[in-house]
Amino acid sequence: MEPTKANSGDVLHEFFPFFKVYKDGRVERLMPMEKLKVPPSEDAEVRSKDVTISSEPVVSARVFMPCWPGPTERLPVLIYIHGGGFSIGSAFHRGHHEYVSWLVAKAHVVAVLIEYRLAPENPIPACYDDACTATQWALGHANGNGPDQWLNKHADFGRVYISGDSAGANISHNVLVRIGRTGFPAGVTIAGVAMVHPYFGGTDDDRMWLYLCPENSGLADPRLKPPPEDLARIGCEKVLVFLAERDHLRGRGLWYYEELKKSGWGGTVQIMEHEGESHVFHLLKPHCDKALDLKDKLVTFFKGT
Repeated sequence: MEPTKANSGDVLHEFFPFFKVYKDGRVERLMPMEKLKVPPSEDAEVRSKDVTISSEPVVSARVFMPCWPGPTERLPVLIYIHGGGFSIGSAFHRGHHEYVSWLVAKAHVVAVLIEYRLAPENPIPACYDDACTATQWALGHANGNGPDQWLNKHADFGRVYISGDSAGANISHNVLVRIGRTGFPAGVTIAGVAMVHPYFGGTDDDRMWLYLCPENSGLADPRLKPPPEDLARIGCEKVLVFLAERDHLRGRGLWYYEELKKSGWGGTVQIMEHEGESHVFHLLKPHCDKALDLKDKLVTFFKGT
């Protein structure tokens, strides 16, 4: 039943602009996005397909590859995790599908765009668990004997990049920390991590994160506010952090950059900021000059140049 004036008082929790939770348990998303989903596709430059990674719980991904790699050509691997406040969005939405397709075509990489379970129906840490499962599935092809032939034949696991926007950047960090505790598979090198407008606590959004993650250690939870020991073990060679001047998360991205430099981590970190722009503007205005600049810088990063 759609909410009306008569039952609007039955709202138990509201986190604008993401969702409302009603007393009867119903969740109403304030940015319904189901109609924005698109199937995998093939054009002159990029082809994509959907894969099921786990059936219980259901974890899936969309895999992208340039249409015409050489028969023995090995391409860098991009593992991408979408944002959306841990509660909206999908690997199958048009915006992220077109964004990753563009990166694949320009950077000439194989990409795995991860679909994870959304909160609040699936409380955190479901998103972290699913992203780790999907990342480990992708990296499991490093021996050339995985279930996906695109990755077996064309992925260079000595050049793996992980990227995400907003909540997806937070999840990317946590995936690196969790997998890094046990070690990456033989033959895998995490060449870099690119975080676009990352969320790492310290804003009004924290109230929502704490609600979505019932078992937490408060505002100092290491998944929300990474401690130095976690920053030091992210296990990659370089990090690129994007900020937007008018983004309410700008300060936390800057905080992550500064804390990473102080943590004892041995890689190199770079920061880039776009003046006059707001949160995830590159997805909302993908063809504007600054969005194209952001994407061009990502391509350069993924090419290792």
